[in-house]
This record gives sequence, structure tokens and C-alpha cells, in this order.
Amino acid sequence: MTGKILVIEGKKADRTSFVGGLTKKGFRVLSVPSGNAALGKLEKEKPDLIVIDADSMRTSGKRICLSMRSETKHTPIILIVGNGNNDKDQFEADIVMSLPFTLQKLLNRIKVLLPLKSSNDALKSGPIELDVSQRFVKIDGKQVSLTPRLTRLLQALMEKPGQVYGRDDLFKFVWETDYIGDTRTLDVHVSWLRNLIEDDPRHPDYIKTVRGVGYRLDID
Repeated sequence: MTGKILVIEGKKADRTSFVGGLTKKGFRVLSVPSGNAALGKLEKEKPDLIVIDADSMRTSGKRICLSMRSETKHTPIILIVGNGNNDKDQFEADIVMSLPFTLQKLLNRIKVLLPLKSSNDALKSGPIELDVSQRFVKIDGKQVSLTPRLTRLLQALMEKPGQVYGRDDLFKFVWETDYIGDTRTLDVHVSWLRNLIEDDPRHPDYIKTVRGVGYRLDID
């Protein structure tokens, strides 16, 4: 994973900082000791994510969260609070994490919020952008992770937009085999893919069924 993370943490924590671990995982980490210092970094650095370690400052984090959100409406915020903090108000944070927890748990939350960067191995067709190597698709402002088979299925359709892809040929490409077994499993995977990228999977805008033949990707 890569990305720029602004970490706001004080010096009162009786535990190891998360900064070192995040840096080792390949993130560019900007560490500041207070909300005021963070405000000075926001406009210049434009971080992809903000982590507020309220526990390390012995505070609820409310004021800092509100000040961050007033300056940036779309940057995701993770708020770290101390053990026993039962306040359900997230104070404009996207995720609230109560200590104790591991670095891996923090990384899992970051993965949910941090937009993946498209690699050079990407296909684009109309509003659909597929990153084949990292296996995610961007469409209509949302980003969805795909399984390897769903990635190959969408890749096949995107490589021939507007053309009908026969069921047998599509099955061979997705499953990487010359053996044609029960192609009903192909229909299941098409259904799964529609559920992920279509606004109305029962009346798809993009992945169309061509009766008796196969499937076609329609791009306006």
C-alpha cells in the first residue's frame, strides 16, 4: 500500500507510536503534535488520510476532528480513542478505533478508506476503469475490489466493448482452459459482477445478455 497519511499524535501515550509501523509499510507519514500544526499541513501537503490519535493527547478528539473536517470535506479521518471510551459520537470521523488494537487492524481500516492508485496495468472503457494487476474497478465515483476471476471476466468484456463475447470463448478466457464444462458458473460470475458495478443489476446498463450467444459490454 502507498499513500500520504497525516498523523496527529501527542507525547502522552504509554505505548508505541503507529508512525514507525505505517512508514515501514510504505506510506509517506507526516507526523504533527497537535490539531493546529495539522491545519498548517493540510493545504500544502493534501494528505490522502488523516489519523487522529486522541488517546495520545488525552482528549476526546472532538475539537480536532471538527477543525479537520471544516478544512477538508472529503479526506477520510480515523479517530483513535482510549480503552473504555464509550462515546458513540464519531465527531465527523469516518472510523473510530478503540485501543488496544494491533497495527494490522489499523492497516485493515486504512485499506478500506484509502483510495487505491491505478497502476500502468489498467484498462479504461467509458466510465469503467479496471486495474488488472491490483484487481479493482472504478466506476461512477465508487471503487470496488474484485476477485481474480471477476477481474478476468471484466477484462475480457472491456477488451471488446460493444462486441458480443460467446459464452464458450468467455469461459475459456476467464478460467484459462480449453475445457468447456458447465458454463452456468459463468452466469453466476456475471451476476456477481453486475451486483458490484451496476446500479440496477436486474436491468444492467453495461453488461448485457445476448440470448443464445453470450454477453456484451455496452458503453455509451
